[in-house]
Amino acid sequence: MAAPLSFRTIVTLSLTLILFGGGCRVLEGPSGSEFTSLFNDEDLSGWSGDVAGYTVEDGNLVCLKEGGGNLYTESRFSDFHLRLEIKLEPGGNNGIGLRAEKGKDAAYYGMEVQILDDYAPSWANLKPWQYHGSIYGVVPAIPGSLKPAGEWNRQEIIARGNHIIVRVNGKTVVDADIAEAAAAGTPDGKEHPGLFNETGHIAFLGHGHRVEFRNIEIKRL
Repeated sequence: MAAPLSFRTIVTLSLTLILFGGGCRVLEGPSGSEFTSLFNDEDLSGWSGDVAGYTVEDGNLVCLKEGGGNLYTESRFSDFHLRLEIKLEPGGNNGIGLRAEKGKDAAYYGMEVQILDDYAPSWANLKPWQYHGSIYGVVPAIPGSLKPAGEWNRQEIIARGNHIIVRVNGKTVVDADIAEAAAAGTPDGKEHPGLFNETGHIAFLGHGHRVEFRNIEIKRL
């Protein structure tokens, strides 16, 4: 009689069947938790705010050069893993609001992760906390992971309480506790009354530049 299978072997075989036999996609995170799309590739269903400043082109969400403004998810999020792709025009500027309050500046009433073509000559004199991927005014990002303007960039943001991680094209550019970062005052010297919001909206924060987004997915943690 064959020896009984160990628990580890049973788990390994089960995962193998899921991965290769069932055609299912196993996603990083807690058991039973999956990424869901925030954008249906067709229209702005599920979004509110400055909807006139955004459009859909070829399945991409586009912040218009002569438009922009703040576009918010209708849903609110606390702890989450957000992933998306971003394409900037030369000198392009935008932002991703985290736990943002509607109708207020997300950089201060929430958090803003900077989206910026920081290679452009027009941005030659940036503060450390203004580079692409930074938590604006609070945590500087490690620069240099952004691709040239016109190319797609893969970006991830993981928020667990005060711990925020930002990855750009697979490289971690921010890994910080915002409470520690702001303990002696924020680097920009300004008040950030919403920095420790426990929940809020995800937002795109247009600043008069064309920026495209696609494959916008989120998982609650």
